[in-house]
Amino acid sequence: ILEYQSNRENAKTIGLVGKCVLFDTGGISIKGSENLHYMKSDMGGATAVIGTLIAAAEMKLPVNIIAILPITDNAISNTAYIPSDVITAYNGKTIEVLNTDAEGRMTLADGLSYLVTNYKTDALIDLATLTGSSVRMFGYTCGAYFSNNDSLKKLLEQSGDETNQRLWNLPLWDIWKEDFTSDVADFKN
Repeated sequence: ILEYQSNRENAKTIGLVGKCVLFDTGGISIKGSENLHYMKSDMGGATAVIGTLIAAAEMKLPVNIIAILPITDNAISNTAYIPSDVITAYNGKTIEVLNTDAEGRMTLADGLSYLVTNYKTDALIDLATLTGSSVRMFGYTCGAYFSNNDSLKKLLEQSGDETNQRLWNLPLWDIWKEDFTSDVADFKN
């Protein structure tokens, strides 16, 4: 947990959660060896959040920032979780593990739950290197994101256009709820 506090009275508070998997082997659902050496970059969300905190402090931005960095690694060991395990998340929800290489979203969910349970923010943004599917779809032309806040969405897209760090908003359709429904837990990963 890292915080930046501005001197401005009534400053907005931004919550940032940056996923940090120090090294991601995929666990029991091990990744292929051809690109495994890249898995040290699965901490990109956390490094972006730390960079944001540094920039905010250097520029003396008139906002408050609360940053949560859920940090882990994903390796094979005698204590690693396995497919079919049911894990209880920070918010008390249970998650059926189907693929141990989907650990990042579980870690990120705990960080988000911790932030919303323990802090009040005006906006909340999480950053993560969650899926290669986004790269397969968009290449390196933009980052994929989800948003349920139209005004924040417009600001993020405008900022991305101005800095050549473009974003593409993905839909949050109810039809996908079936894809993560489990018969032994609240959700499946």
